[in-house]
Amino acid sequence: MSYLNRENAQFSEDVWNKIDEAVVDAAKQLLTGRRFIDVDGPYGVGLTSVEVGEDDYCRQPAKDEAGAVLSRAIALPMLRKGFGLSVRRIEGYRQMGQPLDLRAAEDAAEAVARREEEFIYYGQPDFGIEGLLTAKGRNEVQCEDWNKIEQGLNDVLSAVDKLDSNGFHGPYALALSPTWYNRLFRRYEGTDMLQLEHLKRLCELGVYKAQIEGAVLVDAHVGRIIIGQDLMTGYSSNDGIHYQLFASESLVMRVEEPEAICTLTLGGAQV
Repeated sequence: MSYLNRENAQFSEDVWNKIDEAVVDAAKQLLTGRRFIDVDGPYGVGLTSVEVGEDDYCRQPAKDEAGAVLSRAIALPMLRKGFGLSVRRIEGYRQMGQPLDLRAAEDAAEAVARREEEFIYYGQPDFGIEGLLTAKGRNEVQCEDWNKIEQGLNDVLSAVDKLDSNGFHGPYALALSPTWYNRLFRRYEGTDMLQLEHLKRLCELGVYKAQIEGAVLVDAHVGRIIIGQDLMTGYSSNDGIHYQLFASESLVMRVEEPEAICTLTLGGAQV
């Protein structure tokens, strides 16, 4: 892991372990995509792209012409956020057992996690990277007013019907915007059952609050998250006041079955 430059940091393995633990724990609080999409890897920081589809001629060659066989590839974005830890506080922990303040490391991990979520749900169209909410060929349901107690379930059932008719019979996962997710904590009239509990029976892979607009229902066969370098922390420099570090990872969402996705979007009514 020489590219992380950790051996040049002037603190012990114990400090690194605490930093790593804080970074991973902070990221896990925000990550949702990895909870219901298959993860492939990590393969290492050297994986910069993955091939997709089948090799084929770019055009059919003429009789007297050499053919050109090409493959397509998508890049693995490298996500990175720098942060600083106080030299004095590190020494206070090492020499006198004072509490180790790792909020800066946690903030950096959260920034990387939010960016990961953005790539998984929205991709990066300018670079040919699709996300769950932007993949071409996905299904879509126009939602009605979720203030009506039954409407959320009805709209999700419509999405299930679309995936089922395409041959994707589950299990399913459902990710929703915070506003839509929070509305699932209402009880059906005359019962003790929350809407959220009802939907969890339908969506066996889970129901998640994500930083997205609307919602998306996903079959387990949708694709994979391919990881080059998983979330790790490295060392940059020491300016005499702070140790300068960074949290980084590389990964991409490979949508293999866009018809295994159904987005739920706002219709004419206010949701």
